[in-house]
Amino acid sequence: MTDLSIQRALAEQAYAEELDQLAHNDRRPRPPNWRLSPWAVAAYVLGATLDNGFVVSAKYIGNPRTIEIAIATLTTDRALLLLGGPGTGKTWVSEHLAAAVSGDSTLLVQGTAGTSEEVIRYGWNYASLIAHGPSAEALVAGPILTAMRDGKVARVEELTRIPSDVQDALITILSEKLLPIPELGQAVQAVKGFNVIATANDRDRGINDLSSALKRRFNTVVLPLPATADEEVTIVSRRVADLSRALELPAELPAAEEIRRVVTIFRELRAGLTEDGRAKVKSPSGTLSTGEAISVVNSGLALAAHFGDGRLAAADLAAGLTGAIIKDPVQDAIVWRDYLETVMGEREGWSALYEACLLYTSPSPRDRTRSRMTSSA
Repeated sequence: MTDLSIQRALAEQAYAEELDQLAHNDRRPRPPNWRLSPWAVAAYVLGATLDNGFVVSAKYIGNPRTIEIAIATLTTDRALLLLGGPGTGKTWVSEHLAAAVSGDSTLLVQGTAGTSEEVIRYGWNYASLIAHGPSAEALVAGPILTAMRDGKVARVEELTRIPSDVQDALITILSEKLLPIPELGQAVQAVKGFNVIATANDRDRGINDLSSALKRRFNTVVLPLPATADEEVTIVSRRVADLSRALELPAELPAAEEIRRVVTIFRELRAGLTEDGRAKVKSPSGTLSTGEAISVVNSGLALAAHFGDGRLAAADLAAGLTGAIIKDPVQDAIVWRDYLETVMGEREGWSALYEACLLYTSPSPRDRTRSRMTSSA
């Protein structure tokens, strides 16, 4: 059972019962050191009803073939690269794949502009190193070295944020399944079951392209944005419910119609076209991803819970929508205002959200007369 004091449970903690049920009912062949068969891993990620009637929830909503290709890649000697724009669920899928395959999603390298080669390979306990020189005791194994020794899956998040020369430290590891430690005159050979799942963003600024040599070590699987509005509404609804429970927000979960409005706005601004295809709209500079839609609704729930009556209202969504859409204070503000006047203002049943969003684009967006907070403490 998950410790309720933990702010965010790991995948293997939050879904421990599902993983146990799958392992107990899994009779299919398992690759070396895998906790589940590839079929059971797919059932865990995509959702399924087991023979005993137990229902496994879906973690990914989209084309099942995408997940099947990713899982099949992990059974080979190729590493897996999950590629996509911000908010497409790359980290979410990576974590759940590692949890299902290895039972451990914590062997993680978080890529940043400051990630060094020591983080990819190994480091040293410098006090021990100075006192006794290079030794196995002074060696500090990183997540990838630990995964190699234990036959587990390591994760590298935001691979393209890592400087190019540091990225290439992965080439020998992925091609030879070997990590030389010249200071000790040794090399660590990967145990069967070892592999790497990397994620990369193909749209953000400040990314470093992978070298051709490193690209050849990966099988790339692209995670697209949800194909339909219904898919996106389902994803947002489920994640909002999960996060609301985890954060213990004292607010009612929003109606599907409120979530659909947020999703519709994001999809139209992303596509530059209204849902019915009748009118073109300008697109802002931001990505307006599914992840940002989840954040907008969650922020609205927090406002409703602590400064409202516990029910999500248009005013609670307006601030989050404005913040998500207006990244460039000049150009994006023009795009958003134009969308409000030409699209949202003309829609039947959208007047409350339209007026609330107009308030947040005015010179005094936090006019106290519009606050939902009660006057007495």
